[in-house]
Amino acid sequence: MKLAGREAARYFAKPDPGKAGLLIYGKDTMRIALKRQEVIAALIGPAGEEEMRLTRIAAGDLRKDPAMLLDAIKAISFFPGPRVAFVEDANDTVAQAVLTALGDWAAGDAQIIVTGGDLKPTSKLRKAFESHPGAFAAGLYDDPPTREEIEADLAKAGLGQLANGALQDLLDLGRDLPPGDFRQTLEKLSLYKRGDDTPVTAADITACAPASTEAALDGLMNIVAEGRAGELDPMLKKMQAQGANAVSLCIGATRHFRTLFAVAANPGGRVFIPGNYKQKERTTRQAQNWGPAKLETALTMLTDTDLLLRSAGQNAPAMALVERMLIRLAMLSRK
Repeated sequence: MKLAGREAARYFAKPDPGKAGLLIYGKDTMRIALKRQEVIAALIGPAGEEEMRLTRIAAGDLRKDPAMLLDAIKAISFFPGPRVAFVEDANDTVAQAVLTALGDWAAGDAQIIVTGGDLKPTSKLRKAFESHPGAFAAGLYDDPPTREEIEADLAKAGLGQLANGALQDLLDLGRDLPPGDFRQTLEKLSLYKRGDDTPVTAADITACAPASTEAALDGLMNIVAEGRAGELDPMLKKMQAQGANAVSLCIGATRHFRTLFAVAANPGGRVFIPGNYKQKERTTRQAQNWGPAKLETALTMLTDTDLLLRSAGQNAPAMALVERMLIRLAMLSRK
């Protein structure tokens, strides 16, 4: 059977021990690993691996010895309790071995947990789990964590109380960060608030969120493209403290304004816009506000500054050149 959305999230948190197994697949290996860990921990508990109730099988090993999985689900542990046979990085080359194990599975056998990559709908492995009455298949995509998933993670971390706006800040952070980084941020937040019974605030979240030069560059470009010249100085100082230099800022600005020009020059066309969906919407609005003519002027200014930075004869401080150019761009956006 297929699992999707909230139904999948609920099953990951509380899997049915009486089922034959679960396939988790998708492009994001980190997200798959986190969900697989959650499912296995829910099935066998924190001591399950120490008590040898977890059998790990690499897909390559299963290809060489197709009977490994069937042997693993039928094996009897020295310790009482539910068992799991976990197959990692599976694809259709091990589909027959998995099909055989699913076909021979009986109540009391180890549950079969399989992880795979971006399996197509025609995949034999996907079809095996989707068509089995006692098994599930869940595809994980690049969607950000839902409110329900974040609230469940907060509850596990003992962070039930949130100040106004804090949950929305976490939702925004979940869209911006990779799954592993977001999970680490929640763990860090839990430690940060340990012994503190006051609600989690936006300041707490900011203190625990990872510093990202790429995210800071996006923020700087948004300030420039939206004409907020008064916010440039503190943002530039922050980025310098993170190690940004004049050349990297100029390259980043050129890349952003080239994207704006491509969007503005191709209204309704398909243009690749980097970043999450929120940043894509913002970039599109910026391009519409600037228009192709002003963006051509902006790109000329960026090219001239880049040539100055690379010129052996220029004596002006590089960061001062870039700051002046960014201020001029911010002012140009208002005209």
